[in-house]
Parts: sequence; structure tokens; C-alpha cells
Amino acid sequence: MKIGILKENNGDKRVAVLPANVETLRKMQVTVLVEQGAGWQAYIADRYYQEAGAEIRQAEKIRQEADLLIRINPFTREELQQLGEGKVLLSLINPLSNKQVVEGAARQGVTTISLDMIPRSTRAQAMDVLSSMATTAGYKAVLEAANNLPSFFPMFMTAAGTIRPAKVLVLGAGVAGLQAIATARKLGGVVEAFDVRTAVKEEVESLGGKFIEVEGAADAQDSSGYATEQSDDYKRKQQQLIHDHALKSDVIITTAQIPGKKAPLLLKKETVEQMRAGSVVVDLAAASGGNCELTENSRIINHQGITIIGNSNYPSELPADASKMFGNNLVNFLKLIIDSQGNMNLNFDDDIVKNATITHNHDIINDRFKS
Repeated sequence: MKIGILKENNGDKRVAVLPANVETLRKMQVTVLVEQGAGWQAYIADRYYQEAGAEIRQAEKIRQEADLLIRINPFTREELQQLGEGKVLLSLINPLSNKQVVEGAARQGVTTISLDMIPRSTRAQAMDVLSSMATTAGYKAVLEAANNLPSFFPMFMTAAGTIRPAKVLVLGAGVAGLQAIATARKLGGVVEAFDVRTAVKEEVESLGGKFIEVEGAADAQDSSGYATEQSDDYKRKQQQLIHDHALKSDVIITTAQIPGKKAPLLLKKETVEQMRAGSVVVDLAAASGGNCELTENSRIINHQGITIIGNSNYPSELPADASKMFGNNLVNFLKLIIDSQGNMNLNFDDDIVKNATITHNHDIINDRFKS
């Protein structure tokens, strides 16, 4: 079987596999084709892929020759139309928000596998690319905030007086939020965190953060560990609590998202306008509508002295390690669908493979997408 690694689109600096991953794949009896220049922005020259056993090709040749095409970012409808029946695509498709792409793949007879649909189970941890990318996003978001803050992060005792530490509020304590808490604490910030899932309280506190609780929360996470919708009464209490703590904060990192839905609005315009001038908001949910009412995706704006940064792709700004983490997760998944002879074997009795596969044989087979 031939696996094709394509260059990322939309200016993303990452690459799906590194040369070390190519060596592993070669031992699995597959041929690896890498698009020319695919790793340049992650500081990997073509010759390193060749030394690892990969063959360098132009994108068009790879689309023709490869049985399995891999990229981090989703394929477009136009790209799907260029592919023949029977091809297999693997990427972060985000199928719950890309319905037309999924339906087009089914009509085209293209099998699609979406790594963002891998269940968050103990067995699947080694393949969890979302957690890997969220780790880089949470880390980078705090550094971005520190760079834009007009004051120090840690407390200083100086001859000129005492400099108070920055107060940081993290909204959403998933993987990105927890990494943001850890990074902000390492920089010397005083950190508070909010999440509808009270189960994460212990994790927040273990990292040195203070957990903000709202009374009356229902069981606030689903079987996949994602936050679920809350009652209107809860939302009112939540909004007031976030407003009160936001006014005391120098930095707010927002990370709350619900798969397939618009990001929940947590930081309203009137709250932002009452914050201290010079404060910074970093919204990691910008691509899905933003947790802050004023967020503009992929833009940094200043609203009445408050810097608001909308960025959902910080992993692209750490391309070396983000690519390494993604590639390792990817290879662990590929071991489930490639047999000892190097052939494709989609075993739908395996819950990880079943949940990750969206379309196959002209059908949409993913139960979560269909529901």
C-alpha cells in the first residue's frame, strides 16, 4: 500500500508526519510518498524524508498513486472531486461542521477517516490528536497574552516597590485550559479557572489554580468528556460569576467548545468594556464563533483598550513539536488499520476505527454524524 503525505493548506506550518514516523511506516511494509516541500515550514527539508525512505512527489502524482492520503487540515469539496473512487482520506475533517464535505465524499465513493472523532478512551489516548494540539494551544495562548500584556506576569519585589502578579482567568478546563493554567502558573500568574464540569476541579487545583464553582450544575459532561448544555438558571448564575471575575483579571484565556455547535458565549461585550484597560483576551474558540462576543477569527483587535486575540490555530505556530506530536498519534492509529503485510484493513469491530471512519463504500457509516 502507498501512503501519501500532502502539504498543509491555508498557510498551516505543520506537517502530518516527520522522518522518524516515515521510518516506522516503512517497517510496517508500506511505501511513503511525501509532497515536495511538505515539511519546509516545520524545518524539515525533503532530503531528510528521503534519507528515512520516503519518495518525494508533486501533489498531483501523490493523489494519483497513493491509496491513503493524509493531511492535518480537512480536504475541500473541490479536492474530493479530483479523486477516484476507492481512495481513503485521513485528516481532521471536523465532520459535524463539514456536512457537505462528508456527503460529497460518500457520493464520490471515497472513504474518509477523521482523527478528531476518535473516542476519548484510555485505549485511544496514544492516538488523541485533539489533546496533543490542545496542549500546544494552551501553552502558546499564555505566551501570546504575556507578550501583549503591558505589565509583568510574576510578582517582583524591587527597590522601586512591589510589582503585583498578573491575574489570569481561564474559561474551560479541558486539555487546552489545563495547559494554560500550568503555563500561567509557571510564569508567576495568579490563576482562576471556570468549567461547567465540576469533575475537573481537582485537576485545576493540582496545577495551582483556583476553581470557580457555580451552584446548581447538572451532570455537565457527556460520555466523550465534552461539556453539555445547562439550564437557563445555571447560565444566568454562570454569566454573573464570569462577569465578576473578569473585571478583576488582567488576562482571560477562553477555550470552551462543543463539537458540531457554535462556541458558547461566555464573555459579553459589556463585560469586556468594564475590564481594566490593557487587559488581554485570548480566544481559542475563535474559529467556531468565539467565547468572547467581540472576537474576530484570525485577528488581533483593540476594543476600548482591551486586546482581543482570536486564534484557533496556535499549533501551527509551534510546527516542530506540534508535528511531532501529531505524527506520533497518527502512526499509533495507522497501526490499527494496516495489517502485517502493509495492506489496509478497516476493522469496524474495533470501536476506535468505527468511530473515526465517517464514509465508506458510498455510505455515511458514522453513527455520531448520522444522529
